[in-house]
Amino acid sequence: MRKKSDLPEKTCAACRRPFSWRKKWARDWDNVRYCSDACRKTGSSPSPRVSG
Repeated sequence: MRKKSDLPEKTCAACRRPFSWRKKWARDWDNVRYCSDACRKTGSSPSPRVSG
């Protein structure tokens, strides 16, 4: 079994957060752009970041 830290990562096109490979994305990893359905629905416009 692989360690979670060894899995490939991408940055979400909507929220700009990093997300890791998931088994359900195995066949389509090259086309995955969003970390969740919620981000996919918002599209590619990044959400505003609150600096604090």
